[in-house]
Amino acid sequence: MSRLKGIPAALLLLFILAFLALEVTHLLKPVENVVAQLFFPLQRSLDSLGERFTNVGRHFQDLETLRSQNEELQKLVDQLVIENIRLREAEIENITLRQQLAFKEANPDYQLVSAQVIGHDPSNVLEYITIDWGSGDGIAVGMPVVTSQGLVGRVVETYPRSSRVLFITDASSSVNALIQNSRATGVVQGKPGGGVVMRYIQQGEEVKVGDLILTSGLGGNFPRRLVIGQVTAVRQKDIELFQEAEIEPTVDFGHLEMVMIITDFE
Repeated sequence: MSRLKGIPAALLLLFILAFLALEVTHLLKPVENVVAQLFFPLQRSLDSLGERFTNVGRHFQDLETLRSQNEELQKLVDQLVIENIRLREAEIENITLRQQLAFKEANPDYQLVSAQVIGHDPSNVLEYITIDWGSGDGIAVGMPVVTSQGLVGRVVETYPRSSRVLFITDASSSVNALIQNSRATGVVQGKPGGGVVMRYIQQGEEVKVGDLILTSGLGGNFPRRLVIGQVTAVRQKDIELFQEAEIEPTVDFGHLEMVMIITDFE
């Protein structure tokens, strides 16, 4: 105690407090280790959870980026599809125009104009189409209508900017015709419900399946040598005066988009 008498009270108190702090720290060290061990898994879980939230955020950001890129790609695909359709339509139209040009070059005696099909018979009672050329364009009733494949029919009604064309497959239609190989003549008529038949072929005339049927030019309503179709069947009875032949037209009447009107011919 004699040694402590010379030390100031404040310094002595500071010394005691420091000593006690060291002792407390020493005593609490095991507790701190235990607490750290207890909370270490929780800390790791919290860190892992935070990392997962970060990854989820990045994932949603990536999804948004992919969605935006997908939308841009879809727009590009749609544009390419539309462009492809446009090019395909132009190609089909060019093919039709080339076929029409070839027909015109092969038939220099015909005066021809091209027309678009703008309507079909909605009732299916009559076999006709409506085209975008009319009396104001010089079109008249009776003018033949063709495609590069063959005879379509004739104009039966005209309006200032449109006309109605009756098919050769209509029951009221008739065309003077001949068989290319035998040169036998007859009349091609439409049948109820579509199709055509060649009637009034003299008995004894040769008619075969596959024979080509052309316009004969008799009567002056149609020019000569327009293709009508091919014979698919022959009906012949000895007791009758005439033979008949079923004809398959060369024109696809169900898919007409452009036709040619023969405004004049020799």
